[in-house]
Formats: sequence, structure tokens, C-alpha cells
Amino acid sequence: MPLQSRFLSQLDLLSESLLRVFAKRSGEQGKKLKCITATMTDDTDVRRESLIKGLCIYLNENPDDLVQEFVDLTEATAMIAIEKTTVGIYINREAPDNGISDVGIIIEGMVILQDLDNVALATAMLFGLFYSLNMTYPSQLRYTFEVLQKVVMELHATQLSRKVQNLKTKLSM
Repeated sequence: MPLQSRFLSQLDLLSESLLRVFAKRSGEQGKKLKCITATMTDDTDVRRESLIKGLCIYLNENPDDLVQEFVDLTEATAMIAIEKTTVGIYINREAPDNGISDVGIIIEGMVILQDLDNVALATAMLFGLFYSLNMTYPSQLRYTFEVLQKVVMELHATQLSRKVQNLKTKLSM
């Protein structure tokens, strides 16, 4: 099964349903989701990134635990930030409103993959690493990765946590 194309196409397929579910959320979560979805543009990469971050928020997880954004990092500053990261995706921008200059994956304080095109691809690759190496998902992103595995990729989707089952039900309505 081609990981990248399946992940991205399934995410695109679920995008309207996810946005509909996000829009119904109220309270503090709803405000955060509105901020995330407000940043969406016609750019497919930006849309996918917003959906992934929105998914984290919807599941009461912090998107900063998955995606860390840095602006104009020096190599020394980057190494300090990377060494403190257990698992995640990093984005390096030359300026706050500038495009992405680098996207990569960090595991156990080491850059495993770099020069990836976008956050959605990095998320797919990170998921693929966890899944193929049979690694345990990080506890602070447990539900996000469960949704990616069981709802987006439809792998071993028979036993879902209550939180993921509720989301899956809402997506099918």
C-alpha cells in the first residue's frame, strides 16, 4: 500500500467532514479550531496542515507537541531545540510570514528525515515510521495517531477508543 498517496488522499476525502465536525465544537476548543481553520487557504498543503493541527485540538491534544515551528533558527539554536524533542515534526521558516524553508521529523532528539515538502507529508512519514517499526505512539498524541491509523488509513480499525469512535461516528453523519 503506497503510504504517502493513500494518507494524503484519505485526508483530502475526510476534509469536509472534519471541517463540519470542527465547526460544531464550542467553548475554548471551538475558538482554537476556528483560529486554525481561519488560516486555511486554497493551498492544499496549508489546508492539510490545518486539518492535522485541528485534529489534535479536537482530540484535546496540543498541536505543538506534533508540529514545532521555528523562525530563522541558527544551527546552534536548532540543535538545542531538537535535542529536547522526543518525537515531532519541525518547520523552519526564514521569516514569520514566509514560506517553509525546511520540514523534518525528529525522534529521540535526532533529525530522522529532513527537506520534506510539507507538514502533511511529514505526518504521513512519521506515522509510517511508528507503524512499520511497531513503536508506541507518544502519550500526548495518542488519539491523534489512533485517528490517523484507524480512521484515515483504515488499518486495524476494529477496536477504537471511545474518543476516536465518537469522532468516527460524527464524521459519518
